[in-house]
Amino acid sequence: MKTVDINALENRNRKTIEAVLRKEKSLCPGAVALIGIYGSFQTGDIHPMSDLDLLILINDDRGYELATSFIQDDLGVGHDIYCTSWESLRQDARYSHPHISKLMDSEIVYCADERYMTELEELRDQVRRTLSEPFGKADYQRAENEFKEAQCCYAEAMTEEKISTVRRYAGGMIYYSENAVALLNKRYFRKGVKDRYEELNAMQLRPEDLCAMIEDVLKAADVQAVKERLTVLMKEMTVCFQKAKSMLPSEKKPLDAEALSGTYEEMISNWRGKMVLAVERGDRHLAFMSLESLNEMLADIGSEVDIGSYDAISVYDPNDLQKTAEGFEEILKTYLTEYERAGLKANRFSDIDAFIDVYLKQETD
Repeated sequence: MKTVDINALENRNRKTIEAVLRKEKSLCPGAVALIGIYGSFQTGDIHPMSDLDLLILINDDRGYELATSFIQDDLGVGHDIYCTSWESLRQDARYSHPHISKLMDSEIVYCADERYMTELEELRDQVRRTLSEPFGKADYQRAENEFKEAQCCYAEAMTEEKISTVRRYAGGMIYYSENAVALLNKRYFRKGVKDRYEELNAMQLRPEDLCAMIEDVLKAADVQAVKERLTVLMKEMTVCFQKAKSMLPSEKKPLDAEALSGTYEEMISNWRGKMVLAVERGDRHLAFMSLESLNEMLADIGSEVDIGSYDAISVYDPNDLQKTAEGFEEILKTYLTEYERAGLKANRFSDIDAFIDVYLKQETD
């Protein structure tokens, strides 16, 4: 690669910025709030084909007329003059993804009014506060959102057979996995993709061989190899997220009658009859989906109230639905003990008339 002529590149950058401001003055005066430089020219990681990354922050839609793309033939470099709205920058300040270097690191080279710089600093301070706070549930959820996208890409890759399509979804999984790791560590990417491994390796909470596993996916020569290596990456990412979740401070409430009231009866209502019917019919689908629904309900309750842990699916036996139904009853029996520890009793009646007598009496009391 050619030697970097920094003076020539900086001269090019200066001319580009001046051109943007001249066009704004004639075409949409007052549309540009400020201009900043980020990317390689801000970090100093410059090479002869470095393009200019500009934060052109605009006050209104007129500013979009300044946007364009072009190719500089003498260097073989493409440029994208991209305009950013205040709303887009405010969304970045919510830190839902780690690609916020434009917001956080841009070196401001033009500012139309000091109030714009003040507002920019307020947005930066918002992010700094978020990053400085201890890792909590909201942080985990942000990272989990990206990990769920990675899981979707993984699932898509597993169902495809064309190598280019599998690799496309593999790329999505890698992208979202990298985002998820950055958010787990409450970091953002300060450099470009070419330095991604360096930044990822500096993060503490990650799969130990994350970059090596990504590289293994990229080296895979056929569909089966890509899928196998994606599976390794997905397993290690899952372990990483389990570890991160275990680090969260417990926010569960102690056993509480108000929180649990009616839940035991609802479980009986929703699924006991179905489990009995599943045994009578030999209906595996009915038995399994009933257990899955029960499992989800217990997980929802357990995420809020300390009821212990349950694994309803573990009692499913495809070859013995009677045993499955007995396991279902054992789970309900265990849950009933938590119910009673919360000071509740199951709302039972000998027959429908007994229920109606009490039900109507409650209405008049």
